[in-house]
Amino acid sequence: FTDRILNLRGREETMLLGSMSVAKTIRRLIPDCEVTTRPRFSKLSYAAPLKLSRLPPRSAIIAFSSDDVYEIAEQLRRARGGAAIVMGSLSPGTRNAQVAMYQSGEVDYIVATDAIGMGLNMDIDHVAFASLIKFDGRRTRRLRVDEMAQIAGRAGRHQRDGSFSTLAVPGDRIMFFPEDIERIEEHRFEPLDWLYWRNRDLDFTCPADLVDSLMAIPPQRELQLAPPSDDLKVLNAIIASPMAETRRWTVASTQRLWDACGLPDFRSSGSEHHAQLVGRIFGYIGSGLCRVPDPVMQAETARLETVAGDIAQLTSRLAGIRTWAYAAQRTDWIENRTRWIERTKDIEERLSQTLHDRLVERFVEKRALRRGAGRVHLTPADVIFEADGAVIVSGEVVGDFDGLKFRPDRIGATPGKRALIAVAERAWSVRLSALAEQWSNYPASAFKIDARPGVSPTIVCNGVSIAKLGRGRNLLSPDVRLASEFTAIDPKLKERLAKHLAHAIDHLVAARLGPLVAMHRSAFDVAMPGNVRALLARLADDGGTAPRRPVEDAISTLAPDDRRILRHMGIILGTLSIFHGSLLKPAAIEMRLALLAAYREQPMPPVPMAGLTLIDRPDVSLRRAALDAGFVPLDSQYLRGDLAERIAQTLHRQRASSPQFVPDRSLATSIGIGERTFEAMLRAMGFVPTGQPIEKRWRWRGLGQRNRQHMADEKPVRKHRV
Repeated sequence: FTDRILNLRGREETMLLGSMSVAKTIRRLIPDCEVTTRPRFSKLSYAAPLKLSRLPPRSAIIAFSSDDVYEIAEQLRRARGGAAIVMGSLSPGTRNAQVAMYQSGEVDYIVATDAIGMGLNMDIDHVAFASLIKFDGRRTRRLRVDEMAQIAGRAGRHQRDGSFSTLAVPGDRIMFFPEDIERIEEHRFEPLDWLYWRNRDLDFTCPADLVDSLMAIPPQRELQLAPPSDDLKVLNAIIASPMAETRRWTVASTQRLWDACGLPDFRSSGSEHHAQLVGRIFGYIGSGLCRVPDPVMQAETARLETVAGDIAQLTSRLAGIRTWAYAAQRTDWIENRTRWIERTKDIEERLSQTLHDRLVERFVEKRALRRGAGRVHLTPADVIFEADGAVIVSGEVVGDFDGLKFRPDRIGATPGKRALIAVAERAWSVRLSALAEQWSNYPASAFKIDARPGVSPTIVCNGVSIAKLGRGRNLLSPDVRLASEFTAIDPKLKERLAKHLAHAIDHLVAARLGPLVAMHRSAFDVAMPGNVRALLARLADDGGTAPRRPVEDAISTLAPDDRRILRHMGIILGTLSIFHGSLLKPAAIEMRLALLAAYREQPMPPVPMAGLTLIDRPDVSLRRAALDAGFVPLDSQYLRGDLAERIAQTLHRQRASSPQFVPDRSLATSIGIGERTFEAMLRAMGFVPTGQPIEKRWRWRGLGQRNRQHMADEKPVRKHRV
């Protein structure tokens, strides 16, 4: 955390989300940071201690050892039908399956360690602490108030209030102090005066020098040296082993050793035992082989893939396979890496599902899974999705849907109704998979871009928003970000849908913005002259239009042949702007603004009305959009680039007949150009007034090199094809 605060920065902005207790220290470390606060929408209140048998439904019980978790879950099975379980030692697959069982209403209670406070958002109304004492890896101690608040804060969600308490046990051995309750309810905690720090400028000459560099003194008083973490403990254990004493160390081998020390201890075996495993792996990756060979991986995974056994055995095998899955994900640790990624993933998924089944068998009564008026055999096929958005199961409306969102009706839900909602949620997951499969086979023309002002551009099909567009590798290739509702579908199907949508966007861009695609392609064509490529790259990045003044120097270097290439492509080097006529059409403008919004990671701006050639006094939100669309700002009015060039050409023909001339205002007046705008346009083109009054006669003064070339460059605007 400290390393990221000090050393990692976004290109334009870096955001940190956390407690205000650290704000004081961060301000000292980063004086120019901006601190913004947001209130909690729901209220968190202390409740009186309750016995386990009297806890309200939708409660979470917190313990700090696996033995206590299992004991409480067993009591809940006998008293209340069962409970889900969440612990840090569970694999992500098992943990998610247990959470899904609780969320669906199949069980009303969840028993967890403090892992529940790390990234799990669930519908919990009450949090009950079975203990306020934990072992933190070094010593047994009482929870700090901020740790209590982190866990208690799982109760309540958005604008629904929550409560917390302790379990009522004989002798009141578990209790909050009054000041603890006050600070938790008011979200008021002691400020942190320092942060843990560890040196990142490491010396890899040899392992001993590496340890010395890791133990370097922090450079500021707001930083304290972090206590030895798992990787450093493992490194010290390996240094003390005979293998380290006999080895001849180099910078490369020390770096390789430090990489191996970062292997997580999924088995929770302690630094000495974990160091033995790390030493084995380093024996392969730090030797001439540089990889763990296939026979070793085969032997290690073969002993872990059996799904027979009890909860403890399955948990142990899962920890083992997660270790080798981590190793397989490293790009340079394993032979035939792709094969072993798939292999370890398959074993982990099967073990996770089996462990989930074992937990359900042990801690959930079957009657809890089928309560709800005997609706045991309901399947997703029994769910009806009405055209008006209603979701019906067994004749009862359990919620509604809109697009990809299913909104279950949980207000006052009985256990029976929660079981129906669970069936509907499973059916909704099946429906989403079917829609994803269907859309993956649709033609590209079936998809559109929703470019409503104020929201991010999205891909829609039949009125349903499927994905958002974000910043991609370039303007014409936006990143396709599927809607969050697709999280639950098969990853391969999700990947196929994302690729298909990206292909559809390419099709839409090619159909509407052919000239812009040609500019982008030519900007990377080595056969093109360098000056032309540079100008085309600028145009392609700006969406196909640009004011002339910022690129005047680049235009002045163009040779006659360069200018002929640009004219052949249909690009107009106008007096006031550079553009392609086809890109100023309404459909092209909307598409260009959508791509620019996605590339800038900004909401869609307002789009100028179709066919509009003049914008009179645009507001702030429309000015940037008008510039991107190809309009030229002149005083308080914005004129579309092709029309501005048409008027400019007319004025140049008029001044050719006389050094001093009276401009014909009829064309400008006919489209609503005001007197001040017309005068601003004359001045921008290089004309100056002569005599009095200034409206009568103007003469051509020019704007340096730009206007010496003007009449040679520009010809009357014509339509071009690419």
